[in-house]
Amino acid sequence: MENQGASVVITHHILDDKILEYEKWLKEIVPLTKQAKGFIDLQLIEPIPKLTFVYTVIIRFDTVDNLKNWMESEQRKTWIEKAAPLFRRHDHYQIRSGLDFLFEIPENNSNIPVRWKQYLVTWSAIYPLSLLIPLLLLPLLRYLHIPQNHFFDALLISGSIVFLMVYVVMPNYTRWIRKWLNK
Repeated sequence: MENQGASVVITHHILDDKILEYEKWLKEIVPLTKQAKGFIDLQLIEPIPKLTFVYTVIIRFDTVDNLKNWMESEQRKTWIEKAAPLFRRHDHYQIRSGLDFLFEIPENNSNIPVRWKQYLVTWSAIYPLSLLIPLLLLPLLRYLHIPQNHFFDALLISGSIVFLMVYVVMPNYTRWIRKWLNK
């Protein structure tokens, strides 16, 4: 099997009165995660106050084996045990190679489409977003008097596109074209 990297999507439902403790815990475990063999990057999606309550952490490693080694390590288990009293629900995660997690259909999560279909679907979803998001976001930033900065603008645009891809576009898009994806 070709080496495509691996991602884990971790969701933590935190008790209302434990959010500050959880955020302190995150500041301690994130550097440990970054030191793990094969670590590539980590994204933290915080809940929107008074709207959502789930913290989502997406971690990428260079191989599935390195990712599993971290997720099943004694060090991580110890840190999860420390945080357990903060959780509304247990630590939940799913490991996927490449971008497979974007193509998981809840009713049929054992059937992951072939790579070329994943490529076409991802490209066809990202292309319109890469045209639309800058058209919407850049005028908003300038309206809010946020000075133009290529790197900051690119950070917000790419973050918005990834957020929309993971949480809005792909779950709906893959459901809509699932017959073709799973042929």
